[in-house]
Amino acid sequence: MVAAPPLEQSIRALIELAVGEDLGMVPAADNKSRPEAVALDRTVALTIPSDLTATGKIVARKPGVICGTFLIPAILAHYDRRLQSQIHIADGHNAAAGAAIAHISGPAGALLAAERVVLNFLGHLSGIATLTSYYVAAAGGKNRVDNKPLVCDTRKTTPGWRTLEKYAVRCGGGINHRMGLYDGVMLKDNHLSALRHQSGASLSVADITRNIRGHLPPGIKLWLEVDTLEQLREALPGAADIILLDNMNVEQLRQAVLWRNAVRPGGPPLLEASGGVTLSTIAAIAATGVDRISVGAITHSAPALDLAMDFTEHD
Repeated sequence: MVAAPPLEQSIRALIELAVGEDLGMVPAADNKSRPEAVALDRTVALTIPSDLTATGKIVARKPGVICGTFLIPAILAHYDRRLQSQIHIADGHNAAAGAAIAHISGPAGALLAAERVVLNFLGHLSGIATLTSYYVAAAGGKNRVDNKPLVCDTRKTTPGWRTLEKYAVRCGGGINHRMGLYDGVMLKDNHLSALRHQSGASLSVADITRNIRGHLPPGIKLWLEVDTLEQLREALPGAADIILLDNMNVEQLRQAVLWRNAVRPGGPPLLEASGGVTLSTIAAIAATGVDRISVGAITHSAPALDLAMDFTEHD
């Protein structure tokens, strides 16, 4: 069971934005009932009696991993507090095509107004969870250190959606890279170039990582990106927790693992393959023995899972 993130202000603000852009207003979720919000759905205002109640059933048109159901009550609260939801398939679980994911009951006008926003959140997040699950299955195993999945995400997320998209990755069986620039240190080629230029000395990569390690607070991991085996050889005696092997081919990845195991058997550093990973290549990459494989596509290129809501007056 994957723990859902708290409904922190950034998530609530994202919901408010989605509701507001659909209704043409900035909503406030603290009212017990929102007839004014429903009235801004012009179709509802012209066609749906205010006393009509209905039940909507969210169904999966295609199979996939469900994510985002914990958001449903918070979304519905912006339309009418009388709307009630019942979840049948929890986040992180598979849904077969045609399966009922949730039922929502209450005032029909509010339910119709809320339909698209609910489906937008669930479809997007379930799409990420589903694509992640495909990569996890294709990688076919766990890493050697803590028996966690090989597949991890990146910072290539939709602005404002990072917390939710990284949660969706976890629901799909993957693990999270650092959340942002604030909770980890990653040295790339430009960082190293700047450091060497500033120091005026020819510091080795290992020296640089050891110097930085001495200034890091507990719990902050140090990543180092390399794109050649020569750079890796120079870095291995250093203090990086994870070395990113950027755009290396399978033979290079295999050699990198052999070198790491010879110099630092059991690690750290962990070795993370990165760059251009696809569903057709990830099995061969995993077979090299790397500890992690980062895949930007699981967040920036995941298609939405096809979900729908079927309405009846009584269900």
